[in-house]
Amino acid sequence: MSAGKEFRDDSVKGGTVRGFLHRAESGEDALVLTHGAGANCQSPLLSALAETFCSAGVTVLRCDLPFRQTRPHGPPMRGNAELDQEGLRVAVAAMRSIRKGRIFLGGHSYGGRQASMLLARDPSVTEALLLLSYPLHPPKKPELRTAHFPSLQTPALFVSGERDGFGTREELEAALKMIPARTELMTVPGAGHELMTTKNRAEFPRSVVAAFLDFVKAS
Repeated sequence: MSAGKEFRDDSVKGGTVRGFLHRAESGEDALVLTHGAGANCQSPLLSALAETFCSAGVTVLRCDLPFRQTRPHGPPMRGNAELDQEGLRVAVAAMRSIRKGRIFLGGHSYGGRQASMLLARDPSVTEALLLLSYPLHPPKKPELRTAHFPSLQTPALFVSGERDGFGTREELEAALKMIPARTELMTVPGAGHELMTTKNRAEFPRSVVAAFLDFVKAS
């Protein structure tokens, strides 16, 4: 498995791309993968997925969102969302200069939400989405974060823990009906918002990679 090499690209107009690149030995497809509001691109979840995707022939860039590049700790400030979405657009553009195949975009929690909002505005950015622990609503609060779902034209695989306080399986299944693009929901038994646990650490990355590769094969 590739541990990833430190990566920085200032050449794309719109911002700096910073993270770690896992370059697959074969295959031309690539995935840009980003983190949640309280983490960075070095989270164990992203690292494990990146290594497993790389072993399966998909080059992965796990990258820090713009808010994390300017703020090492703490959640994004109000007004960061558009900047973070633009940062994902720039990261995908950087990957298109490295790999000539399909470029996918994925993120955990806040990062996945920003990816989906970007694609709802501009479906040309990437070919498919991997949305990990999509934060459907704040825990124990009813405000749904789905206003952009009817505009989402990009195929999306949602991966959610069965104990995730940000959205139950039933809530997610109902919300996904709002999306006109092809979607699929993968539920992780026994997991919460963090998805990867001490019990599923070995099989979880492999199961997600297999599910996503099957999903995009049908795209």
